This record gives sequence, structure tokens and C-alpha cells, in this order.
Amino acid sequence: MGGGGQVDTTVSSNANTALYTTFAIGGLIAGGLVNVIGPKMALAIGGTGYVLYSGSLLAYNHDANRPFVIVAGGLLGCCAALLWTGQGAIMLSYPLESNKGTYISIFWAIFNLGGVIGSIIPLALNWNSPSGTVNDGTYIGFMIAMACGVLVALLLLPPSKVYHDDGSPVALQRYPDWKEETIGVLKLFTDWRMLCLTPMFLASNWYYAYQFDAVNAFYFNIRTRAFNNLWYWFAQIVGALLFGKLLDLATLNRRTRGFYGFVVLSVIITATWICGLFFQLSFKRYPALAESEKMDLFDKGYGSKLTLYLAYGLSDAMFQCYAYWLMGALTNETALLSRYTGFYKGVQSAGGAISWRIDAVNTNFLAEMIISWAMITIAFPGMLYVVLRIKDTNYVADRSPKEEKAVTVAEKQTA
Repeated sequence: MGGGGQVDTTVSSNANTALYTTFAIGGLIAGGLVNVIGPKMALAIGGTGYVLYSGSLLAYNHDANRPFVIVAGGLLGCCAALLWTGQGAIMLSYPLESNKGTYISIFWAIFNLGGVIGSIIPLALNWNSPSGTVNDGTYIGFMIAMACGVLVALLLLPPSKVYHDDGSPVALQRYPDWKEETIGVLKLFTDWRMLCLTPMFLASNWYYAYQFDAVNAFYFNIRTRAFNNLWYWFAQIVGALLFGKLLDLATLNRRTRGFYGFVVLSVIITATWICGLFFQLSFKRYPALAESEKMDLFDKGYGSKLTLYLAYGLSDAMFQCYAYWLMGALTNETALLSRYTGFYKGVQSAGGAISWRIDAVNTNFLAEMIISWAMITIAFPGMLYVVLRIKDTNYVADRSPKEEKAVTVAEKQTA
């Protein structure tokens, strides 16, 4: 909705700054935590923060308590680190190498279906609202849905009871001690693959502050903001499903698929932001627009603005899916994927914290836009360097010394 559904986007921007700051710190240690407590508890505990944050915005509608929203945002960051690290570990370790793109795209489609539903709720409840803020029912609806999510997470099977499509078991979740996990996390900072992908991770949430606040919340009225997001998230579903098919093309080896994905992604992103630049040149942060002056979905010229917003959603889905696919292509080992995902979310959130703070201090919209675009472009060389060094399979490389010895013995006996 932009601005957390509020007229004054400053409180939401500050809350998001707190959220992404704690998320950045929590993400770096969340991989170890998930390996210790398991993905089911990580998702259930992580989901509680979303209920609290929506509740803080509901309270803000009545008492304008800014500190409560900011504190709730900070707590949400801690919870989100657990939730998304656990989710990433499941998504990347459960599929076979041949269908990781499909699993990622299916997750992203379901994830953004939540965004579609989350846009329908405020669209229906605020269709004729003359104010610039959503009503209480919107936040209450979100809180109920999020609370259900917490309960549903408790129904997840442990990894030991999950099997691949070919009938083979998923790598069993190992529960290492804290010392081992600490060493494993610290090694990420010297892993050349993570270092090359750091610019991509940093950029992957950077542009949300610009797209949601500078574009959606500033330029459009309340119902149009909800309508925009309905199609923004729907475009993410389409983009993820199509891009997932490309990354899993059976006729190409994995490195070639990754390279083609990189080319398609870079072209679409560059074209989208070029169009975004022309749009941004048509308005500025000041003077601020009154609600009655903002664009409505029935106004002339709205179609081209919606198309751009759709392109933002499409390219975001592809960018995020590609980040997950690259990590999944580096290993199949569950514990390592947990650390990779935690590192990704930590660095991603550090970028988000900076970008939301940039927006909160009323930075020029054009400057915000150029910085966001530059961050994505800077990430391209590291992405290409990693994808050109991807192996066609990691099944042998991921074996432990004990497993390798057992396989060698079995092969000799067969011979």
C-alpha cells in the first residue's frame, strides 16, 4: 500500500528502517538458529512478528503512537529473519537439482498470491474512502490471516519425513552445536561465492522504498494504491512461473540455463528502469499532492503508469527467484543452504534499512530512483561471475568423507 496504508509515510519508513536493521543482524545468525531449532519452529515463531506489526498500525490509527510502530517493526525484523531463513532452507533443499527453479517459482507464486489477497482486502474496504489511510478492518483482516499462518506452520513435517520426487530422502536435518554453527556462519564472509553475490543481495530489497512510497503512496490515491498492488503481485506470480520454467529447461545444462536467465533478467530490468526514469521526471516529492490531487484508476493516462508498476513487479520476481536459484545451484547441503539463506536475508535487509532511511529523510525522488537502479546494475558482474562457474551437479561434491567412502566401497563391490 505504501506507507503502511497511512497518509504520513514517515512513520512507516522509520519502522521499516528498524525492521530491516534488526533483520540484517538477525539474518546473519538465523541460519545457525534454524539448523538448531528446525524449520517448523522457525516459521511458527517468525510469523508472530507480523501479527504484532499489523496490530501496531491498527493502534496508530487511533492514538498515533509512533514509538510503538517502530518498536514493532524492530521486533518484526528479528522474527522475519527466522521465518525467511527457514523458508529458504526448505525451498532450496527439498527439490532435486533438475526442478529447483520450479520449486522456487511455485513458492514465489504462493507468496505473492498472499500479496494479491492482501491487496483485495484494502481495495474492497476502502473503495469509496475519501481519506488517505486504510480503515481498521484492513489491519484486522491482515492480523487474522497472519495468525492463521503461524498455526499452519506448526503442521509442517520434519525434513526426515520428506522425500524427493524420485523417492530419495531429503538430507536429514542435522542439529550441530553452537560452536560449529558460529564457525560456519563466519566462513560465509570469506566464501568467494557469497562475496560475489553480496551486491545482488544488497540490491534485492533496496528499490521497495522507492516503488512503494515514492511511486505508489505519493502519486496515487488510496484505492488506486490497492489496485496497483493487486496487479503488482499478480505480475510477480506470472514472472516467477515463467522464469522458473526457463531455469529448469531440461534441454540445456545448468550453467547455460543460468546464463540465459541472466541475459533475460538484465535486459528486462534495464528496460523497466529506463521507462521508470521517464516517469519519475514527470513529478517531484515537493510540493506534496493532496489526496484529491492524486491519480485515480479511472483517470486518463493511468494505463501507462499501471504498466510500469506491473513491470516493476515482474522484474522483482525474476530478480529474487534468480538469487534463490543461484544459491540452490551452489550446494544441496541443507545446513549450508540455511546459512546461505540467512546471509542473503541479512545482507538484503541491510540494504533495505539504508533505503528506507533514505526515504524517511525526504530524499529527492529522482535521487532515490537513480540509486536504486545503480544498485541493481552494480550487482550484474558478480552474478555473471558466479553463474559461469556453476557445476552441472553438486551431488558428488556435497558428499561427506564418510559418505564418499561408503559409495567408493559400494562401487568396488559392484565392479
